[in-house]
Amino acid sequence: MSRLFLAPMEGLADYVLRDVLTRTGGFDGCVSEFVRVTGSLLPARVYEREAPEVLQGSLTASGTPMVIQLLGSDPEWMARNAAYAASLSPHGIDLNFGCPAKIVNQHGGGAMLLADPEQLNRIVSAVRAAVPASIAVTAKMRLGVSDTSRALDCAVALAEGGAASLVVHARTRDHGYRPPAHWEWIARIDAAVQVPVIANGEVWTVADWERCRAVSGCADVMLGRGAVSDPFLALRIRGLMDRCPSDEEWQRVLGQLAGYLRQLQARATSRHEHGRVKKWLSYLQRTWAQAADLHGAIRRLQDSREILDVIERALRSGESIRGRRSASVGRPDPAPVTAG
Repeated sequence: MSRLFLAPMEGLADYVLRDVLTRTGGFDGCVSEFVRVTGSLLPARVYEREAPEVLQGSLTASGTPMVIQLLGSDPEWMARNAAYAASLSPHGIDLNFGCPAKIVNQHGGGAMLLADPEQLNRIVSAVRAAVPASIAVTAKMRLGVSDTSRALDCAVALAEGGAASLVVHARTRDHGYRPPAHWEWIARIDAAVQVPVIANGEVWTVADWERCRAVSGCADVMLGRGAVSDPFLALRIRGLMDRCPSDEEWQRVLGQLAGYLRQLQARATSRHEHGRVKKWLSYLQRTWAQAADLHGAIRRLQDSREILDVIERALRSGESIRGRRSASVGRPDPAPVTAG
């Protein structure tokens, strides 16, 4: 069976959502949102805020291993910060060369580095030299900035620099998240390097996962927005749930939403919980029509307590309907009316 990993998704898959999704099951590992490296050595509190799993053996509450992802463009400072991050005993250090965000790219980080394979090699080499051999250094890349002309050069540069494996998001930076994902390019990269390659991009369903593996030739797949849209996708892929979502599963999703919001409210540093829940609901609409109704009901609400109340009412309503259905099961048919 292939391995499944939960992708790092800046501004979406924070540690609370990582907890919810990995607790649901099916994942072999997950990656933190990127930790931004500039010209300083980041203190422990940054990692504890962005990836608090480091306080519990770098495992999510369900026991899923977590890798810390770093984003930056200066080899020396990336190496220094990676060495410190490694002291927190993560299950690996991942380097982000795929983020398409403008604010990141304007400072020469993320996917912009794909224009300079030599710099990619320098960064990975410096990090690999600074991190103990027992901790894997990996990298995540796209196919290029505006085109794929340097995709193979970039992949080779990363592998030769010491990356133990590569996650390839099968789009360029300029493609953003527009379909399709070019899985055939992952196959070309896999043939060009001597390290494992993990396919990523546009996997929303079990059928997508099957096609992605067939086209890319990769056994392992990283799930991103597909897992946010369908929290049970990893279980479906593993054959532990029906391949296709059903309306009956919506109650479980409501329970996850309620739990997610309660965890956000409990965070001392949490802000804008209402926005996080609305963002997750916007993805869930792709899978369940009920999510659109719920999103409409909370769209104008700014108080997370009011939003939680709406979600909990929906939960209670569904449970009462289910209870009435259950009570009717096995009930004897009414006695036939006979003519007097």
